[in-house]
Amino acid sequence: MNRLEKLESLSIYIIREAYREFKNLCMLWSIGKDSTVLLWLARKAFFGHVPFPLVHIDTNFKIPEMIMYRDKLAMEWKLTMIVGQNKKALEEKRTFPDGKVNRIECCRLLKSEALKYTLSGEFVRYKLNLETGKYEIWENKEPFTGVIVGIRADEEGSRSKERYFSPRDKQSEWDISEQPPELWNQFKTDFAPGTHIRIHPLLDWTEIDIWEYIKKENIPVVSLYFNQGNGKRYRSLGCWPCTKPIESDSKSLDEIIFELKSGKLKNIAERSGREQDKEDGGTLETLRKEGYM
Repeated sequence: MNRLEKLESLSIYIIREAYREFKNLCMLWSIGKDSTVLLWLARKAFFGHVPFPLVHIDTNFKIPEMIMYRDKLAMEWKLTMIVGQNKKALEEKRTFPDGKVNRIECCRLLKSEALKYTLSGEFVRYKLNLETGKYEIWENKEPFTGVIVGIRADEEGSRSKERYFSPRDKQSEWDISEQPPELWNQFKTDFAPGTHIRIHPLLDWTEIDIWEYIKKENIPVVSLYFNQGNGKRYRSLGCWPCTKPIESDSKSLDEIIFELKSGKLKNIAERSGREQDKEDGGTLETLRKEGYM
């Protein structure tokens, strides 16, 4: 087996283990390249069917192409698509674009808090009707106790401290010192009642692995990742007020892979265009301890 085949095999094994071990499981889909590879792996793990809901936390400030892509793929692949929002914060305009809070507080409200209460069932959740293509209120208030997330250890410093099966407390807060050991592919899946579990099947993948796998499997991704003729492309996707493109001429998968392998981007962090990271001292650790993805 080559590297991609080994990574794929382990990731599929972890996804299947999570499905076997945890009740009320869901998968976060941020619409970016990593979580879309994760979605593809879930479809392969269950022969084209995803047996748990996809959850997207919509801040209301996502780049429009991302939302169009999300709904198009959800309809085509017949996904159980759940969307959550912190509507109270949005209605009160407690957001960075509205000038009432800084970027970190905006992320906390629209992402960390929205995720926490969407997973718990305390916020109203919306489900895509595959017949009409419209989102309707989802009446199920049962909490999700396990959530599969497409983070990679090499993407950002705090993520390298994660485990494949990573526990959070009842408030979804992360205690880095309480991470279980994971040796020789032996994973702890037995946790105390009330523990919220994050599952990370892509932890050992790299950015190059992701793009090479996307090419190998012909996985559809958002066009924002490619240069549209203006000498720029997005390397990481998020909310439009806090996400900037990088200078790049890459218009295809081959060109992105060459750009990464050639070292052209070696002095540019993958999340260099994400302004909230800079306000958090260059890392996401503060936000992630409170439940950020």
